[in-house]
Amino acid sequence: MNNIKIAVIGVGHLGKNHAKHLSKIPGCTLVGVVDTNQKAADEIAQLYQTKAYTDYKKVLRHVDAVSIATPTVAHYQVARKALSKGIHTFIEKPISTTVLEANKLISLAEKYKAVLQVGHIERFNPAFVAAREYLKDPKFIECHRLSSFSFRSIDIDIVLDLMIHDIDLILSIVKSPVKKVDAVGVKIISEKNDLANARLVFENGCVANLTASRASDKAMRKMRIFTGTTYASIDFAEKTASVYERKGDLSTLAANPPPGFNPKEFMLDKFINVRNLTITPYDQLEQELTSFVESIQNNKTPVVSGADGRDALAICHKILAKL
Repeated sequence: MNNIKIAVIGVGHLGKNHAKHLSKIPGCTLVGVVDTNQKAADEIAQLYQTKAYTDYKKVLRHVDAVSIATPTVAHYQVARKALSKGIHTFIEKPISTTVLEANKLISLAEKYKAVLQVGHIERFNPAFVAAREYLKDPKFIECHRLSSFSFRSIDIDIVLDLMIHDIDLILSIVKSPVKKVDAVGVKIISEKNDLANARLVFENGCVANLTASRASDKAMRKMRIFTGTTYASIDFAEKTASVYERKGDLSTLAANPPPGFNPKEFMLDKFINVRNLTITPYDQLEQELTSFVESIQNNKTPVVSGADGRDALAICHKILAKL
């Protein structure tokens, strides 16, 4: 498919940026934008020289693909209509509100041979991409994803709003089923949990500890991953990553410590190799949507499949059940 006709459904905070990128990504043409708010649809359509709609069903007649950035409660309804017509579909996270809905969308994509990609954008974070080769067989993972209250996504819990990012990342590197889930949540500002902590225990023994908050006075998006010989630290906000690798044996040091022994300096010099990874910056959303377009063009499984989105959602619901 040399020229993919695509539309963005929902042009609020996220959707307007989808429209911006899809209007210029090679290999696709933005043929329309949809929003129930006529003024918002008109403004974005005029900005990117395309057509405005208020009814998403009307734009489905004219497209090969859609990018869905509506509120979560509408994901299933809109995606079901699109996939049933064989329209390639990108859905912002979470894929849907329930695992049953997610499974139905996956089945529709398979039946009609449509690409289904879920918008877990941190998979495309350049720091995570650079560090990924060092994250094999993790033993312990710790995540902190904190932000101030934005008054967006208050229709969903913090687990589905923010923690789901780290859940997806963890599932992509820990190749083992989750055996046990413990969690606690706190309602601070909204009627949903605005802060949550979860502990995931995997069947292979890996443990992940996740904290997410949308009521913090300081922003933080960090993950630390410990393997048998490596410790990796990733800052998703600053887009930096460092890897600490063990390279020595402590047995000789214990028997004969050197003169003027300074533990910290000696460890970094003799026993730990510090690698500050080189990160090439790029726009994550642009990369994510470009990947979606390329998956359609090359008829390949997307980086974040419908099954990936479903699996992350399933863990979210297990956490929510504990809150």
